[in-house]
Amino acid sequence: MLQEATIGDRILEVVRANPHCTLKKVTLRLPDLHWTDVFLEVAHLSQSDHLRLIQDSSSGFTTSLRLP
Repeated sequence: MLQEATIGDRILEVVRANPHCTLKKVTLRLPDLHWTDVFLEVAHLSQSDHLRLIQDSSSGFTTSLRLP
């Protein structure tokens, strides 16, 4: 049986395909999810060192993957 990808997996997939994309663009690439769900999961991924969330004065927040 195939396991459905988690919200976190889907967010990481978007960021891998679009390095340094804004949080807004991540949300737009996952239209079936509510923006609050995306934001909360991005915060969790950031706190667990899977994702870096950088505050950018012009576009809000930019995401990038943390390198091992």
